Amino acid sequence: MINETDAKILNILQKNSRTSNAEIARQINMAPSAVLERIRKLEKKKIVKRYAVHIDPVHVERGLLAFIEVKANGPVVDQKTAKELAKIDEVQEVHIVAGEDCYLVKVRVKNTEALTQLLRTKFASIKSIRTTNTTIVLETVKETNELVF
Repeated sequence: MINETDAKILNILQKNSRTSNAEIARQINMAPSAVLERIRKLEKKKIVKRYAVHIDPVHVERGLLAFIEVKANGPVVDQKTAKELAKIDEVQEVHIVAGEDCYLVKVRVKNTEALTQLLRTKFASIKSIRTTNTTIVLETVKETNELVF
């Protein structure tokens, strides 16, 4: 569990992980050394897992976002197929899901031609995949990894 001060620190870091300890300290009215100590404890507890750069996919020719529902062979969902899907560069997320499908996969590619090639080559090369169903995103209203406290 985290306390109110840690929650404030996490909210600031999630908005901009490059915010200095001095700036965080100013915003929450604490000493910078105390902020640094709290951040180190959050990292040690693995509450803060990593710091990341967020890249605009449109500016690097990955403007098409799609979600692919994957059905695999066999009655049991296995980690092997999930790990094979996760190795594909265009894949951003792999979720093992309940229901009719086995996996929900988030991918980013340049365009529909690139998506077609991805499905025909990389997905098709995974022998345990039986079928796929693709949903292309037309517009994103909200996309975040932030957890607001």
